[in-house]
Amino acid sequence: MDKAILIADDNIEIIKIIKPYIEKEGFKTIIAFDGQETLLKFNQYKPQLVLLDIMMPIIDGLEVCRRIRQNSNTPIILLTAKSEDADKILGLNSGADDYIVKPFSPGEVVARINAVLRRIAPHEINKSQVLKYDSLEIDINNYSVKLKKQTINLTKKEIEVLWVLAASPNKIISRDELLDKIWGVDYFGDPRTVDTHIKRLRAKLELDGQYLWDIKTVWGIGYKFEVENV
Repeated sequence: MDKAILIADDNIEIIKIIKPYIEKEGFKTIIAFDGQETLLKFNQYKPQLVLLDIMMPIIDGLEVCRRIRQNSNTPIILLTAKSEDADKILGLNSGADDYIVKPFSPGEVVARINAVLRRIAPHEINKSQVLKYDSLEIDINNYSVKLKKQTINLTKKEIEVLWVLAASPNKIISRDELLDKIWGVDYFGDPRTVDTHIKRLRAKLELDGQYLWDIKTVWGIGYKFEVENV
């Protein structure tokens, strides 16, 4: 559904507060009160973005996020009552694009929604080609990564981080530049999320020096996709 936001929260009072603000921005709203209903309505209406509470009945928000990410790159903003770094990282690891810690203002919710939708605009990342290095293939059009012809299970943001680095081989890219290009200049979250995504990429790609390319840390600056003979 064009310009529709799926609001998934079992707290009717929160929905009553934020729903008018979202609709005032020109979005249609779809409401779900538990994780199972969220998945059903997501598949039925194909919303532009999902606003997803973590503490949901039947199926919790993190699991809902993981299931959506199996087949869709629709942006997801998590609503959480937990502010600890570990909980935020867990949410991002599940495939969320952003998170908002309760209590929050309706204005903040609207600002986050608009910021995330701006970040996923087609011009944000050049999608004109498939990058290939040694046994690695990154297809940003289909958001897929293959290593030794085997598909690697990466989140949307992990693929985008890998793409931005690999698109400029042997060039040092700062954390701030990665944040700007992938999360947007108006990103509200923790800048350490870049380090978290790099750590997960290295683990999932099992980087141990066996390839002609590697993701290197440039201490105090950022990262680079190091390639031999380029």
